[in-house]
Amino acid sequence: MEEYIVSARKYRPTSFDAVVGQNALTTTLKNAIASGKLAHAYLFCGPRGVGKTTCARIFAKTINCLHPLPNHEACNQCESCMAFNEQRSLNIHELDAASNNSVDDIRQLIEQVHIPPQVGKYKVFIIDEVHMLSTAAFNAFLKTLEEPPAHVIFILATTEKHKLLPTILSRCQIYDFNRMSPQNTVEHLKSVAEKEGIRYETEALNIIAQKADGGMRDALSIFDQVASYTQGNITYEKTIENLNVLDYEYYFKLTDHFLKNEVAPCMLLFNEILEHGFEGSHFIAGLASHFRDLMICKDPSTLSLLEVNGNVRNRYQEQAKKCNEKFLYKAIKLCNDCDLNYRISKNRRLLVEITLIQLAQLTEDDDVSSGRSPELTLKPIFQTAGTQSPAVTQRVTQNQSDKHPTQQNTNTSVPTENKQQAYAHQPADATTKLRNPLPSQETEITKIPTIKKGTFGPSIKRSFTEPEQSMATKNTIGQTTSDKNTAFEKRTDFDDEDYLVTEKDICFYWHEFANLLPQEETAMAKRMKIIQPRLLHDETFEVVVDNDQVKAYMQQIAPRIQSHMRKQLHNRKITMEVRVAENNEKTRIYSKPELFVAMAKKNPNLLKLKEAFGLELT
Repeated sequence: MEEYIVSARKYRPTSFDAVVGQNALTTTLKNAIASGKLAHAYLFCGPRGVGKTTCARIFAKTINCLHPLPNHEACNQCESCMAFNEQRSLNIHELDAASNNSVDDIRQLIEQVHIPPQVGKYKVFIIDEVHMLSTAAFNAFLKTLEEPPAHVIFILATTEKHKLLPTILSRCQIYDFNRMSPQNTVEHLKSVAEKEGIRYETEALNIIAQKADGGMRDALSIFDQVASYTQGNITYEKTIENLNVLDYEYYFKLTDHFLKNEVAPCMLLFNEILEHGFEGSHFIAGLASHFRDLMICKDPSTLSLLEVNGNVRNRYQEQAKKCNEKFLYKAIKLCNDCDLNYRISKNRRLLVEITLIQLAQLTEDDDVSSGRSPELTLKPIFQTAGTQSPAVTQRVTQNQSDKHPTQQNTNTSVPTENKQQAYAHQPADATTKLRNPLPSQETEITKIPTIKKGTFGPSIKRSFTEPEQSMATKNTIGQTTSDKNTAFEKRTDFDDEDYLVTEKDICFYWHEFANLLPQEETAMAKRMKIIQPRLLHDETFEVVVDNDQVKAYMQQIAPRIQSHMRKQLHNRKITMEVRVAENNEKTRIYSKPELFVAMAKKNPNLLKLKEAFGLELT
C-alpha cells in the first residue's frame, strides 16, 4: 500500500512560481538572485501557513543551484538541487527555535558558521519561530548575525515580529507575508482536487477557505478532512455539517423576515440554530458579517470586497436590492452592540432575541430615520391615553357629560349640550390639548398635606387637646375641606417640637459624624469611634477623653457635633460636655478581655456561656 502524504506536504511549492498569494515577495527575491545583491540576513514574518518556511527553502536551494534557469529558478537537476530535494544537503541547516532556544544551541550554530560549503556558494541557516529564543540567546547571536562570513546567509522566520529585539530587526531585511485571499485559496484547492480526482462544489471550497482564515496549510488540512468525510465528493451540505459552520441560508431567511417585520419566524429560526449547537455570539457575528456583505453589494465599486463566489454571490446581489442602505447601517450597528454586550450579559439568549426584535422593527411603517446610530428602543404594543382613537374619545366624553348634565363652564355661555357635541367632533390629537370640561374634583377629594421627611413621628411631650379631638371628629362627619386641612396641619406641625433622645441615638449619630469627617481629620475620626458618649439627662451628653490636648480639640469641633446632633435628632437643645477622665476611670477598651467584661455587663448570659463550655480568653 502506497504511503499516504497529506496535501499540505505533498503539494508544497518547490519553486517561486508555485508559491500562492505572495507574488510581490517572490519577485523581489528572484530579482535579488538575478542581480547577485543578496543580504546576509533576512526576516520572513507573517501569519501561520502562508509560506514563510517554504520560501526560505526555495530561496536557499535557488542561490546554491549550479545551473539556474533563465527565469532565475532552480534547475532541480544539478548535484546541489538533487541533494536538497533528497534532504541530504549539507549547505542548508534548519533550526527550530521553539525547542532549541538556549544559549548553548546558538553557540553550536555559531561553530558551524565558520565551516565553508562543500557544494555551491552559500551556507544557509533557517531559524524557524525565532521569537522563541531567549534574551540571552539573542544577545549571543547578535555579533554573528551582524557580521557573518561571506558564505553565510541567515533566514529568520516568525509569526510574532513584535517579540523580537530591535537590535535583531535592524540587522535583517524584513519581508512581511500576506494572508491568503479566499480567491487564491479556492483556486489552489481546485487544482489539488483535480490532481487527486476529487469532485467538489465551489461553495464548499469557499467555506473551507473562510474557515482557514488566510492560511494555506490550514486550508489544505481542512480539505483533506472534508474529502475523507465525503468520500471524495465535497458538497456544500456535507462541508458545513462536518465543519459545524452556520449555513448562509439562515441569514438569508432571517433578512427576509426582518424586511417583512416578522418577529415570530426570527425567534423560531434562532431557536433552531441554538439546537444545532451554535453559540449566540457565533450567530450574531455571522449576522453582522451578512449585513456587511449586503452593504458591500449596494455599491458596484465595493463589490470586489465580497469574499464569496458562485451562486452565493448572486444571492447576495439580489437580496441587497431589497434592502435600504439606512436599514443596513442600523442593522450592523445593532448586531455590533449585541456582540459587544454578549460576554457581560447574564441572559445572553434574551439579549440576542431583543436584538432580533429590534431588527424586525427597523422597516416597520417605513420608519427608518436618518443617521447611522439607531435608537435601541422597542415600539409600544398598546396605545397610551394620549393616543386614543376618535371613537374612544367620543365615548369617554359622552360618558363624562352624562354624569354632569347641568354643569356649565364659567368662562363661556355655550350650553352644556353644545359643548359635548363640540368635544365629540374633535380629532384624537386635539382632545389631548383641550381643557377637561369636567368640574375640578378638588372640592370632593381631601388632599393630604406634604410633610417633610423626618418631621413626622410620635411625641410623648404633646397630646391632642379636647378641642383638637372634637375638630378631628367633625372632619369625619362632613366638615369643609379648608377646615379639615387646617386641622390636619395643626396636628402634624412638629417643626417647633424637641424630640426626646436616648443614649443609643446619641451613640449612633456620634459614629455617623465620625464617618463624615474629611480625610485630613482621619485621626480624630478613629478616636471618636472608640469613644462612647454618655447621656447625662434629656438634653446633655458627656464625652470623656484621655488628656487635655484631646479635650481642647474636641471642644473646637463641639459646635459642629452639636449642630449635627440637633439636626438628626430634631432637638434644638442638645449640648455636649467634654471632660478628662479620672485616674481610675477608663475611657477606652484596649484588650479583648476588657471587651468581654464590658459586653458581659450588658448581657450576663455571656458569663454563663463561658462557664458552661469552659471557655478561656486568649
